Amino acid sequence: MTEISKNTPTNIAIPESSGPEDSILLLIKNVHFAILRTVDKNIAPLDLTAMQWAPIMAIAKGYAKTAADLANIANIDTGAITRMLDRLESKGLLVRTRSTDDRRVVNLELTEEGQRMALQIPAVLFKSMNLHLNGFNSEELATLKSLLTRMLENIPDVD
Repeated sequence: MTEISKNTPTNIAIPESSGPEDSILLLIKNVHFAILRTVDKNIAPLDLTAMQWAPIMAIAKGYAKTAADLANIANIDTGAITRMLDRLESKGLLVRTRSTDDRRVVNLELTEEGQRMALQIPAVLFKSMNLHLNGFNSEELATLKSLLTRMLENIPDVD
């Protein structure tokens, strides 16, 4: 039996005492994948996937200017970013250029079509999230945001 310290919330599922249906981790994972499936379905008419909208928005909002920036934001390896950028570039949504100051740096810029796409993405994400938040009142939504934010704040910086 797992010992529970007095600082451990009593409503956390203890592995030895509960089944997977009670697991907060499993619930979060299932919600995450359900949202991705919904976004995939709703963003398909834009010829994008749930994984392709984020780089477009990161570039459009100025959060990422390079492939390395995207890899850091997405917390995925540069090889995966390169493959995603290949697909987005082949769709005519962005262009990559080598920095004249440092050839290791690949600068990213949205094309006119990529900028047009960036304007359409928020409505798709809004529609997708509204499907999952159906029936939540404003107080429940505020509580959900607060709890998820607290979970993220509990994670120590690993950098």
